[in-house]
Order: sequence, then structure tokens, then C-alpha cells
Amino acid sequence: MKTHSLLILSFFLVIAHDASSQKYVLENGVITFFSDATVEDIAAKNEKANGIINIQTLDIAFSVPIREFQFEKKLMQEHFNEKYLESEKFPKSTFTGKMSGFDNTVKGVQKVKANGKLTIHGVTTSVEILGTAEVQSDKIILKSKFIVKLADYNITIPQLMWQNIAEQVEVTVDFTYKPQ
Repeated sequence: MKTHSLLILSFFLVIAHDASSQKYVLENGVITFFSDATVEDIAAKNEKANGIINIQTLDIAFSVPIREFQFEKKLMQEHFNEKYLESEKFPKSTFTGKMSGFDNTVKGVQKVKANGKLTIHGVTTSVEILGTAEVQSDKIILKSKFIVKLADYNITIPQLMWQNIAEQVEVTVDFTYKPQ
């Protein structure tokens, strides 16, 4: 009886391990954005994202704390948080969706697409994000570059600042995932 119980326990532990190995969590995440404006370019970097991928279902989700974007000029960072993104009221940006075109058994770079919901500044829109995925040993590296239009997320640019801030920003994502 004791051997039978140990065998059943071992079986469930193996199943639990297999199920959890389908999920990969964000180990290293860098999100940058770049605004090419008439008067001055604006760039910021955030290394505090959290995320997860289920490689069996291809569900993907990540969250980015807005206050963690770092700017070269502190005044830009202050205006970004207080006037434009209102990070006290809307502390994070999120994406939830499903990837397609990814096969975790294929080594090398693959073109992938993620369809889902991107939430910025409290506004959620449906998006399609193109990028690449690369399986390296036990890690998955996702990279993407896409455009975010500020008006789509109710981020307004004061008339006085229209030459300082572009109506759209280029977002670059570079995420490395490891097994959970």
C-alpha cells in the first residue's frame, strides 16, 4: 500500500511539473519608446515589466509599471507621469492576448504575431503586434517594434506642446522568458 501511494504521488508530481513547464515567466524585460518630435526627441526605458507565456495555449500577458520609465531629463519624466500618462491614476499598462506563428520546438528566429488587448492610460484597444520569437536553450526571446498613437489612448497633447511631442510613439519590446 505504501509503495502504491508513493507511485501515485510520484505520478501527480510528474504531471504537475509537465503542466508548469508549459509556462514561461519574464526574466528580463526592456521596453523603450521613442517620440520623434519637431523640436525635441523624447526617449524612455523601462526594465520593470512582468509577464508570462503559456507555450501550450500561446496565451501571453504582460504588465508595465508606468512610473518606472526612465528619461534622460527628469522634467520630461515628471511631465510624462503627471500630465500625460497620469501614472497615479493609471499606474500600469497591460497586454493580454494570443500569439500565433510560434513553435517552441523550432530553433532560431521565427516571425510571430500577437493579437490582443493593449491598455494604456485606462483605455483598452484591440491590437495586432508583429515581432520575432527565438528559442535559445530553455529561454524564449520575444522582440517587437510597433507604433502607439496617443489619441487612441486618450492621451492629449496641449496645443502649446504640439511641436515638442509627437502624436505617435515607437515602442520597442525586448523580452527574455524562462520556464516557470
